[in-house]
Amino acid sequence: MKKLLPVVALAALVLAVFAWHNDPGYRWTIAENLPRPDVPADNPMSAEKVELGRRLFYDRRLSVNGTTACASCHIQALAFTDGRPRSVGATGEIHPRGSMSLVNTAYGSRLTWANPLLDKLEDQALTPLLGDNPVEMGMGGREAELVGLLRSDAVYAELVPRVFPDDADPFSVLNALRAIAAFVRSIVSFDSPYDRYLGGDESALDAAAVRGMDLFFSERLECFHCHGGFNFTDSTTHANDRIERVGFHNNGLYNVDGNGGYPAENTGLFDMTGERRDMGRFKAPTLRNVAVTAPYMHDGSIATLEEVIAHYERGGRLLESGANAGDGRLSPFKSEFIRGFELSDAERADLLAFLAALTDESLLQDPRFSDPFPQAADVQ
Repeated sequence: MKKLLPVVALAALVLAVFAWHNDPGYRWTIAENLPRPDVPADNPMSAEKVELGRRLFYDRRLSVNGTTACASCHIQALAFTDGRPRSVGATGEIHPRGSMSLVNTAYGSRLTWANPLLDKLEDQALTPLLGDNPVEMGMGGREAELVGLLRSDAVYAELVPRVFPDDADPFSVLNALRAIAAFVRSIVSFDSPYDRYLGGDESALDAAAVRGMDLFFSERLECFHCHGGFNFTDSTTHANDRIERVGFHNNGLYNVDGNGGYPAENTGLFDMTGERRDMGRFKAPTLRNVAVTAPYMHDGSIATLEEVIAHYERGGRLLESGANAGDGRLSPFKSEFIRGFELSDAERADLLAFLAALTDESLLQDPRFSDPFPQAADVQ
């Protein structure tokens, strides 16, 4: 008799056959029974809008010095992360946090690491484009230049009016943001070996990965509490959702003052709320494609998946020296699910095998999401 899948995984038993889901003007290539992303009514999807957004996403002219595109910090081959511990803006300013994967952000109930209010891609895109603390693309105060680019570039001059035919003047920063958001929303990924296994292809996972899956979804390890559901994160929404799911967690990464403190530039949700209980609470990112998104944690302070597992095995990180010295295991703000556990070497290898099976190789080279310009995004 075939072994029963973990209860949490059963929720994702929808991936047997890929099918078209129809939106007006756009076709989603997602599994037949997966819910569609929740698309804002004021920014409906269309193939032309996604194509316009793809060009803007890869266009370095959208930065203050022509060196940086959205894709510079979100590289397709790295599941739309950048491979850095912390991202670097167009002017060389190092950011306090690393770039999050953009894969399946269409299903994100909250965006970025620690903003409880940010839930629309259209709003989120404002910060990298125009924000100045830190500088990312550095176009704040240069909005007229952005509009000028849309008008003067031959491709944009043709595409923009077609994509926004109802606007008296479609050449605007707002419409550029809408197009970029539509492209990012189109980046969906459900073709990993794990997905194919759930769809009935038992050969998609080897025995080690199946054992690792059982460990991942076990109460012994608790992984699935923060990284559960079809998108392996507890901050998930979709078009049919009736309950808002938002998760921010302290995973015992720091305890710099012996009272649960985090480094001053990275206090998580506390920075927004001022509530001490929110110290060190960050969004649990999706684990889809996690094997290609190193380094890990919000600040890239853990280099490998092996070290990530060791961190959770211990129940919190011990830093014995340096400015951030402290024992995260003793933090009073640590999540109740970070309790520590023991693994044998074989079990550790099995868990790594399962995490590797969450990689959708087709996504990493899908031409629908690739650079339309001659130059390639910067791989660090």
